Amino acid sequence: DIGCSSGMMLGSLLEEFSDCCIVGADYVRGPLESLAGTMAGVPLLQFDLTTCPLPDCSVDAVVLLNVLEHIERDEAALFHVARILKPGGIAVIEVPAGPELYDVYDKLLFHYRRYNMQELLEKVARSGLKILEKSHLGFFLYPAFWAAKVRGRRYLSASDEVQKQVVSRSISTVRSQPLMHGVMEFEARLRHWLSYPTGIRCLVTCQRSH
Repeated sequence: DIGCSSGMMLGSLLEEFSDCCIVGADYVRGPLESLAGTMAGVPLLQFDLTTCPLPDCSVDAVVLLNVLEHIERDEAALFHVARILKPGGIAVIEVPAGPELYDVYDKLLFHYRRYNMQELLEKVARSGLKILEKSHLGFFLYPAFWAAKVRGRRYLSASDEVQKQVVSRSISTVRSQPLMHGVMEFEARLRHWLSYPTGIRCLVTCQRSH
């Protein structure tokens, strides 16, 4: 789990693949130190993905959720994802969608970009990975999300203090909306049969073929 942060996905992976060796990695040291106290026995690594120190063909799968947008040289990062995977290895990649919706929230969270699906697919393909599945997340929430992001763009030139207040309110609002999480769960069930044409995030599953 590269970009394991608070360890939410790392915990899910440990439950789902209890007989596997699950490793957490992050660029920032702080979250890793916190996880070390709550996930004893889980290997935790700190590194920059664009200069990843892991050996070639050393892992079976990589999970990369909301990480690439934080990396200026995202194609260098994808190269290393492909390099460390074993032949047949799987990578699951999720990034924020909609370059035109880049707003104050993205700026304060140190996002270099938001992606359109085609851009992501092309970058993944150039890294040497084969696309197995692709879809968007948040299809049913997209209209409300689009309206919120348009409002958020108005604050890109505001003072730092105003920007921080706007983002803080946005995070609090999202956390207090259980209906939104229910909609996302419903959407996930349908994803077995549907590939959503737009949404809040792009999601791809890819494979190293050789």
